[in-house]
Amino acid sequence: MKIITAILSAALLLAAVSCRNVSSEFDAEGYFESTEVTVSSEATGRILDFDVQEGDTVQAGSQVGCVDTVQLYLTRKQLLLSSESVLSNRPDINTQVQALKEQIKTATREKERVSRLLADGAATQKQMDDIDAQLALLKVQLDAQETALKNSVTSIDAQGSSIDMQIAQIEDRLAKCRIISPVSGTILTKYAEAGEFTSTGRPLFKVADLDKVYLRAYVTSAQLSQIKLGQAVKVYSDYGKGYTKEYDGKVTWISSESEFTPKNIQTADERKNLVYAIKVAVKNDGLIKLGMYGGVIF
Repeated sequence: MKIITAILSAALLLAAVSCRNVSSEFDAEGYFESTEVTVSSEATGRILDFDVQEGDTVQAGSQVGCVDTVQLYLTRKQLLLSSESVLSNRPDINTQVQALKEQIKTATREKERVSRLLADGAATQKQMDDIDAQLALLKVQLDAQETALKNSVTSIDAQGSSIDMQIAQIEDRLAKCRIISPVSGTILTKYAEAGEFTSTGRPLFKVADLDKVYLRAYVTSAQLSQIKLGQAVKVYSDYGKGYTKEYDGKVTWISSESEFTPKNIQTADERKNLVYAIKVAVKNDGLIKLGMYGGVIF
């Protein structure tokens, strides 16, 4: 009875992990990999916060740390004050020329009055000439003042735009002080710690999406006719001692160039020195580990 119980327990254990002994040979073999992204620093300074650890899961766009931003923050504050100061000197053209416009209106009304008097013989031509000269002078003064004010506005706006550009550059640098994971995945390697000084371009951590892995396998030229992009295949992860687990896979890439057979890879025809690499995408259930050996059956 104890022997039967032991046999049943062993059978249930094997079923729980969905492992089986595959006696047939694989059409191609290789190692499981994933798309790894090495995230480098986009700023120079001391790392103030960087509390993720290897094995932690992160989401795309999430902040995992930051680089010191004090000097950039102070520079931005100074630029904002400069912008306010420059814009405060921007003249209001309509307000500035309003007095001259009122004088022109008054002179125009006076000309109309003198014109009526001249028609009645109650004014002289000299009076009309004087008022015309006054109007012409006022209009010249108005044009000159408007031109000067417009030039001043253009100059001040240019200064303001220059400062705005500097502010935008500082804000971009501030944003780059945030250490962001560009993809969702698992932290594979961490290259820096909080408190260390970093520079632009220094690698900080490596992340990979372990939910989506692929088997990089190798086929001979004779096997190329058996596979195509998008083809559904069966993939097997090797747990050792002849036990593997079956997964559904899809061929996502076939190399267009041959290469020498890697030393640690077995192929269907060991006499072939040149092989073609392929990638087979597999949805990971958490049991597949990077670097694990696997096989594929077309």
